[in-house]
Amino acid sequence: MDWNQFLFVVFPYISLTLFIAVTIYRVVYRPFTVSSLSSQLLERKQLYWGSIPFHHGVLWILLFHLVALLTPKVLLLWNAVPLRLYLLEISGFILGLWALVGVVFLFWRRLTVPYVKAVTTRIDILVLLLTLISMLTGVLTASLYRFGSVWFTGVFTPYLWSILTLQPCPELVAPLPWLIQLHVFNNFALLALLPFSRLIHILSWPLDYLIRPWQIVIGMRDRKATK
Repeated sequence: MDWNQFLFVVFPYISLTLFIAVTIYRVVYRPFTVSSLSSQLLERKQLYWGSIPFHHGVLWILLFHLVALLTPKVLLLWNAVPLRLYLLEISGFILGLWALVGVVFLFWRRLTVPYVKAVTTRIDILVLLLTLISMLTGVLTASLYRFGSVWFTGVFTPYLWSILTLQPCPELVAPLPWLIQLHVFNNFALLALLPFSRLIHILSWPLDYLIRPWQIVIGMRDRKATK
């Protein structure tokens, strides 16, 4: 087994297995842990400047990737007109840069704000670091290797489908520059850690509250103070 086989065949399947198995376990057996564990009460200003650009930027970037994965012909049809191609490329770059700025704010907040740092775990730092690497390598890839929305459909769409259909084709990724390979490997590493972290809350739906056990909240107060 060479490095390409491990990095782009074995590791992706390990990542997907951990993601599916641990996610199901937490949702079924530990539903109350599926939460973002908000730290807004501890600090708000830096959270605002980090959370807003990160969430909005990542949401649209993931949507673009999903369109390229599920409907590559639609994306190629859109890119057939140069103006639309440039519009998509510039929009994706700006959104990636916006999300990167948000991650930097969130990472810096976790490391420097005393109250937030006190409730920050190692997995929080690791997930934020991998997210930062993902955003940084994505932005660098978009700036150094242009028209990613075109070659993504010819390289990554068939590669990802080969993984999902249990017919892996690592030869599609092996010739790529190391920066793009790092971006791919890092995203699989992030996927593997996601169910162990608070980021798992992105998979939750409000309808879960209709079927999960109710939460008992017990309040305590000083009776003398209320008289």
